[in-house]
Amino acid sequence: MIYDSARWTATLAGRRVLITGAARGIGAALAARLHERGARVALAGLEPDLLAPVAAGCGDAPWWTCDVTDRPRVRTVVDEAARALGGLDVVVANAGVAAQMPVIGGDPAVLEQSLRVNVLGAHNTLSAAGPHISHRRGYALTIASLAAAVHLPLLGAYSASKAAAEALGDTLRIELRPWGAKAGVAYFAELDTDMTSRGFGTEAAAALAQGTRGAMVSRVAPLKAGIDALERGIARRSRRIVAPWWVAGALPAHAALQPLLDRLVQPGLRRALEIARDEHAALTTPQADRAL
Repeated sequence: MIYDSARWTATLAGRRVLITGAARGIGAALAARLHERGARVALAGLEPDLLAPVAAGCGDAPWWTCDVTDRPRVRTVVDEAARALGGLDVVVANAGVAAQMPVIGGDPAVLEQSLRVNVLGAHNTLSAAGPHISHRRGYALTIASLAAAVHLPLLGAYSASKAAAEALGDTLRIELRPWGAKAGVAYFAELDTDMTSRGFGTEAAAALAQGTRGAMVSRVAPLKAGIDALERGIARRSRRIVAPWWVAGALPAHAALQPLLDRLVQPGLRRALEIARDEHAALTTPQADRAL
């Protein structure tokens, strides 16, 4: 597909957009891109020292420190963002965390926090923003992952949380239709972000890759591929957004793909699991007071 920035600029100009998890990675890059295209953005995130310069680069966009697992705080931030922008047209539930966790012998706190942030946090955001975007230009986007459909060892907590986030996004799409608003779900493979480097930069992940003799499920794609896809998808209010391009085929083929992946990872899996049980890898984003 030919990338036509002028087309998306015309479509996105003036859109009022709230993005969570905007301090780094996808959220920060998306905020910059949408601002460049003429959208008016409001930002929420956990790390004020990172969030402030992102907001400054977006025309001094309004921003708030916000733990998406704190439901009252999320409602306050969403309402304040709507007042600051004069309403909301788009909400992007992007805040998320990841950490490796073997199902047997792994730390259940990883699963608990993954569900709190990736599922309850997404729900808190979408629920609070729902009344503001329930109009004919409204759009809600949930950032899920290819991991919602295709599952790999060590990523049980992340996959489970993203599958639940996907279900929330799909359900919201149906429930918004009476108001003319739309909702979408974004599915990414590995993009070049902090989450990817921290989540896969572990001894267990290295052992797993070594066991498969370097055969990776996917190569890390440039962050720009994801941001380009998000820009197009938000402009169109798309039902599904994918990046890189091949994820579009992997989603419907996941039932056939999963057994192949299961066999691919077996050579190094036992050692990787043994390492992971003792490694205690941290979550990819430092958390608030409820951190592990």
